[in-house]
Amino acid sequence: MDTYNLLKSELLNINDEVSSLLANVKSIPEMSNHVFDDWQQACKGIKDQIAEEIIHVAVVGTIKSGKSTFINALLNGDYLKRGAGVVTSIVTKIRSGKALRATLCFKSWDDVNLDMEQALVLFPDLNWRSENGRFDIRREKEREDLKNALASLSAEQLITNDTRDANSILLASYIKGYERVKKYVAPDSNKSVFDGDLFGEHKTFVSDDTLAVYLKDIKLEVKSFQLASNIEIADSQGSDSPNPLHLVMIQKYLFYAHLIIYVVSSRTGLRQADIKFLSMIKKMGIIDNIVFIINFDFSEHESIEDLLGVVNKVKEELFLIKPEPEIYTFSALFKLFKSENIVLSDKNRQRLAQWKQENEFAEFSDQGAMHFNISFEQKFTKQRYTLLLANHIERYKTIVSGIENWILINKDIITRDTKSADELVQKIKYNHERTNQIKKVIKDTFDGAVQKNKNEIKANIDRFFDTVSGELLNKLIEFIRNYQVDFKNYEKSLKKSGFSVSLYLLFQEFKQSLDNYIAQFVNPEIVRFVKDEEKKIIKYFDSVADPYELIVQNTLVEFLDAIENLGISRMQDQYQKKQFSDIDLIKKVIGIKIPSVVLTINYNARIKTGAFMRLGFYSIVMLFKKLFKKPFENKMEKEFRALRDSFIHIKKDTEKSICFHFMDFKENLKYQYFFKLIDGMANSIYDILFDRFQVYTSDFSKIFELIKDNKIDKNRVVSMLYSMEAFTIEINERINKLKEKLDYNI
Repeated sequence: MDTYNLLKSELLNINDEVSSLLANVKSIPEMSNHVFDDWQQACKGIKDQIAEEIIHVAVVGTIKSGKSTFINALLNGDYLKRGAGVVTSIVTKIRSGKALRATLCFKSWDDVNLDMEQALVLFPDLNWRSENGRFDIRREKEREDLKNALASLSAEQLITNDTRDANSILLASYIKGYERVKKYVAPDSNKSVFDGDLFGEHKTFVSDDTLAVYLKDIKLEVKSFQLASNIEIADSQGSDSPNPLHLVMIQKYLFYAHLIIYVVSSRTGLRQADIKFLSMIKKMGIIDNIVFIINFDFSEHESIEDLLGVVNKVKEELFLIKPEPEIYTFSALFKLFKSENIVLSDKNRQRLAQWKQENEFAEFSDQGAMHFNISFEQKFTKQRYTLLLANHIERYKTIVSGIENWILINKDIITRDTKSADELVQKIKYNHERTNQIKKVIKDTFDGAVQKNKNEIKANIDRFFDTVSGELLNKLIEFIRNYQVDFKNYEKSLKKSGFSVSLYLLFQEFKQSLDNYIAQFVNPEIVRFVKDEEKKIIKYFDSVADPYELIVQNTLVEFLDAIENLGISRMQDQYQKKQFSDIDLIKKVIGIKIPSVVLTINYNARIKTGAFMRLGFYSIVMLFKKLFKKPFENKMEKEFRALRDSFIHIKKDTEKSICFHFMDFKENLKYQYFFKLIDGMANSIYDILFDRFQVYTSDFSKIFELIKDNKIDKNRVVSMLYSMEAFTIEINERINKLKEKLDYNI
C-alpha cells in the first residue's frame, strides 16, 4: 500500500473512533448537547472530503505521439488500447482499483438522436425522412434510408476543408454500429461493466469509431502499485484531431487537471500542431502545471547524439512557450515491454532483446524514466496529498481539543457543591452570551464580505460577456460577419449535384470553421477568465479571513482567561494558523462544474425552406430577364444569388443563436458556478473559524439541573468523563504521531 493510503487509512480510523465517541455520548440523554451534532457533522464532512480528494492528471499530445503507451508504461500494464482511432472524443479516465474493471457509460437514445438531428441540418436529400420530422435511429426504415442517402453522396460532398466531413462520419458511424451497440443503449444513460477476463472488451469500443460514437464516458480501474488511490490519469484524443469537439472534450478535462503531461514523439519533434495546442494551453492560464515527455523510438535514431540533437531542439522550441520547461526523455514502449505484468508476442520479445543490446539507448531510457517517476511521486503527488491531509489533521486536533475542554468543564461542575456549581454555570453562561454576540457580529460582517465578493465577480462577468464592450463576444461576432466564402468553389457542385447539395456543403464549411474558432480561441479565453476569477476569490477570502481569525483567537483567549479565573484548570486551545480549504476540493464537495461552452446552434427546416424560396424567386427574375432579353451574368446566376442570400441569413441566425447562448452561459456561470463557489468557500472558512468556538458556546445548565435535582448518578457520570478523557488523550497522541509521519513525508 502506498504512503498516501497508509496515512489516509490512519486518518479515517481516527475519524471513525471520534465519530463513535460522539455517538456514544449523544446516546446518553443527560450528556446530550448540540455541540456533538456539530462535531459529528464536521467528522462526516471530513470523511466525505477525503473521499473526494482526487488529483487529476491529463496526458495530452498529438495523434500517434505515444500517449496511451506512456500511460501503460507508467502503470506497468497493457491496459489501454494503443493506436486508437482519431474519431472518438472520449477521454478515458484511469484509477487504481482492487481488480480490473472497465465502466462504460453509453449515451441515451435521445442523446444519439439529438446528435444525428444536428448532423442532418441542411442534409441534401431528406425525402426519406419520417412524417413527424424527428429522426429516430431505432426505426429500421429510417436507418436503411439514411444509409442509402449517405451512400449516394459524392466524394466532394464528403470532404470539408480538405478533410472528411465530420457530420457524415458521425452519421455513418451511428448507422454502422447500431446493431452491435443497441443492447447497451437505453432511454436513459446506461452503464456497462467489463471486469476480470472481460476487461479487454473495452478496447474494442475505444478503437472502433462505430462503437465509440455511442459512448459518453469511460472509466478504468487497474491493479497498479504505481498509481496511488487518489490519482486519476486521463488519456485523451490527439490534440490535432480534425473534429473541434474532440478539442473541447480535452479542454474540459484540462480545466480541472492538477498536472498536465505533454507527450512529444522524437520521431516528429515539436510539430506545428504541438505549438498550436501548447499556445492554447498557455492562453488558458494553465501552462505552469505542465511537464514534457519526449517519447523516443530506438529505431528512429542512429545514435545517442542524434537523439540528443532532437531533444535539444525540442527544448529550445518549448522555451519560447514556457521558460525552463521540465522535460524527461525515455522510450515508453521499452519501459512497457520490460514490465513483468504483460505477455509479449514473439515479435515483441525479439524487439525487446534487440533494444536491450543497444546499451546507450537502454541506459539513457532507464535513467529518464527513473527521474520522471521520482519527480512524479515527490513533486506532483506527495506534496499535494500531504497538504490535503494536513488540513484535515488540524481539524481533528481542534475537534478533539474541544471534546477535552467540554469534559474538563463538566468534571469541574459535577465535582463542586450545588452553590458553587450554580455560580460557575451562571458565570460561564455570561461569558457564553458575550462570545455568541461576538460570533454573531463576525457572522454578519462576514456575510457582508461574501456579498461584496459576489457583486465584484458579477460585475467582472457582465463586463467580460458584454455585447457592446466585451472583447470576447465582439470578436466572435466579428468572425461571423467577416467570414467570406469563395462561391466560385461551389460552381462545380452546383452544376453536378444541384442547389441543395451546394447549400449543405457551404453550411458545413462555415460550421466547421466556426467550431474551430470557438474551440481554439473562445474556449481558452473563457477558461483563462474563470481561472483568473477563481484566483481573485481565493485572494479575497485569504485577506478577509485573516482579521476574523485574529478576532476569534483574541475572543477565545479572553474566554479562557475568564474560565481560569473561575477556578477551572487552564483549558487547551489547539491554535494553529489555519490553512483554509482547497478550492478544487470545495468544487468537488459541493458538486459544481463550469457550464459547457459547447455551442449547439439549433438550425431548423426554416433555413432550408427560405433558401429554396429565394431560389424560386431568382428563377422568376431569370425568366423575366429572358423575356426582356436582358443578358445573364452566367448560366448559374440564380443559384449563386440564392446561395449568397441563404448564407447571409445563415450567418444572421448564427449570430442571434450565439448571443442567446452566451447570455445563457453568462447567467449559468454567474449563479450556478461562481456564486455557489463563493458560498462554498465562505461556509468552509466559517466552519474552520468557529470550530474552536463550539465548546465555549455550549449550555452546561442542563447537567447542573440534573445534579441539583438528584436525577443523575454523579459517580457514573464522573466515571464516564474520565473514561472519555483517557480516550481523547489516546486519540490526541495518535493525531500527533500522524502529523509527524506526514511532516516526515513532505
